[in-house]
This record gives sequence, C-alpha cells and structure tokens, in this order.
Amino acid sequence: MTSSKFEPNDDILDFVIKKPNGIKGLVDRSLEIIRNQCIQSKEHKLDKSQIDNQESITTIDLSNFDDLNVEKSIQEATSTWGFFQIINHGIPIEVLEDMKGAAHKFFELPAEEKVKYFKESYSAGESVLMFWSAIGDKNEKVLKWRDSIKHGCNQQNDSNLWPPQTRNQVLEYQKWAKPLAKKLLEVLLKGLNVNEIDESLEPLMMGTMAININYYPPYPNPSITIGARRHYDVSCIILLFQDDTGGLYVRGTKGDNWIQVNPFKGALAVNIGDSFQIMSNDRYKSIEHCVAVDSSRARISVPLFVNPCLDSVIGPFPQMLKDGEKKVYKHVLFSDYWDYFFRKRPSGKASLDSAKI
Repeated sequence: MTSSKFEPNDDILDFVIKKPNGIKGLVDRSLEIIRNQCIQSKEHKLDKSQIDNQESITTIDLSNFDDLNVEKSIQEATSTWGFFQIINHGIPIEVLEDMKGAAHKFFELPAEEKVKYFKESYSAGESVLMFWSAIGDKNEKVLKWRDSIKHGCNQQNDSNLWPPQTRNQVLEYQKWAKPLAKKLLEVLLKGLNVNEIDESLEPLMMGTMAININYYPPYPNPSITIGARRHYDVSCIILLFQDDTGGLYVRGTKGDNWIQVNPFKGALAVNIGDSFQIMSNDRYKSIEHCVAVDSSRARISVPLFVNPCLDSVIGPFPQMLKDGEKKVYKHVLFSDYWDYFFRKRPSGKASLDSAKI
C-alpha cells in the first residue's frame, strides 16, 4: 500500500493520503519543488503583519487550585479569551516529555509501519485509532502541513489497538489529564452557578474523549503553507501540550490580530470549544486559532479533546436564563452539530450561528 518512491508525475495527494506516506513521507523524499497542492491560498495563510507582540494570553498558576482568586482567574480568562495557559497543574514534567518522545518515535517510523493505523475516515464519536494527513476542503484538495494520530479513549480496551510507540505514554498522560480537565470544567461550571459534574452531567460535559498527537514537519518556506488553518473547536474543553517549537496563534481581542501562545516547559494551553460556548449562552468563548510551521524544526502537539456524548442535547443551561437572560442558542443534538461542523466545514462562526435562535 505504501510507496517508497515519489516520481515527478505522481499524484501528490495520492502519495500522501491514499498510500499513505503522510507529509513526513513527502519531507523524507527531500523534494526540491513543492507542488501547488501544498501551497495555501492567501486567505488561509497566517498574515505575519497581523501578529501582535504587545498582547498575550493569561497564564494561571494552579498551585492553589481551590483558591477563589484562581477560580476567578480561570473564569475571567475563559470569558475574555477562551484560551489560557496553566502551570503547576499537577502533571509531572516526565509524563509530558515522554509524550513528546513517543510522538517522535511514531512519526519517524517507516511509512510501512504507520500504514497499519491508517483509516481514511471515521464516524462521529467512533472510538478508533487512526493515522492521517490533514487536507483542506475536499473539493479544494490542498494539503495542510501536518500528520496526526488519534487515540480514542472511550472504551476500556481501546488501548489494545494503539501503537507500542505511544500506548503506555498516552495511557499515563490520560490518567493525569482527565481529572485535570474535570476540575477545570467544574470551576467553569461554578462560574455559571451549575452544580459539580455528577453522573447526570458527566455524559454532557465529558461523554467522549480523544488524545491526538500532531506532527508538523519543518518546511523551508513556512509562509506559503499552514499546519492548521484558522478554526474553532467543537469540544467542551481542550487541553493542549505543545513542545517548545512554537507556532500556535489565537485571535486577539482586537479581532483582526493574532497572538502567539508562547510555549514554555511544563505549561498546558487550555481552550473552550463551541459546545461549552453554547451551554454557557455566550458567557464563555470559543476562539479562532491556527498553527504555523517552522522552517527547521518539527513541531509536536498533543490535544486532549473532551466532548459531549453524541446523543446529548446541548443548549444554554437553565441557570443561565433564570434571571431573565435572553436565550442565544437553540437546543441541538450534539451529533447533528458535530456532523454540520465536520461535514460542512463552515468558515468563521458559521457553526455557532447555525445553532442560534
């Protein structure tokens, strides 16, 4: 299924996605000429003139997690930015470093090994392990400069399918990250006057989870491509570990500027997805973000996506409306919202707008 050669007349999409050699396989061929299928159009590139070095997102020290001032900082950062970083969160540095090492080991495998985990598509909420390369709109057929592997974390025996290069490291990271995500969600729910996550609320807030490992190979001219186009996330909350390469940008408060989420050792980035913005009736923000690639270094990132169950109905919490606050969103089946989000791939806030009253 894999191809060890890439000839001048070969179809680059077939080579990267169908074979699948991945973006890493393309880089390993040391191509002198990069085809148009790797070059992003202007609207999808990161405009460096819009990068704002005067603004930065909040970093919150969780050493005293139960302190009311810490809780307030988390709630305010989520209301203002929808994105913040956390330090002293309890996950050992060794666990994070092991995740980074596991990522390099997997993505540096020969294509013949990675193809064992390839799956071209999957259904919403399906608990799978899959390796894939990112592509823009199917009709557009432009590659994003990223390979990924998804670890579904929803069933007890999911890990039996995971590669030996990542299995133990992902299980260990999941052990630490899941309770951290729950604690953060409970702090945010507290800001909405919603009770702690009990058996009735857990399927809505933490019904399904997945840990992706993303690998962004270096690109000699990073200004013409993108690792992840500007996008929003569909989840309730996302915890992201990134290595020290950098490249993650979020929309600034001015609306047309980009702020770099500067990586530093031991920190995790946290962001809110559309689902939680809907539940909070716009109190908390799902913010647009993108990823640039580096000219000389591969970038690793590991997001934990925490989602509602597919059969959950998402909509504003009743506590949001009891004092007469106007309801912004309809109640929608999460699986319907997921399908619209991933099948239509709408631009900007079109997904959120589709759920508005």
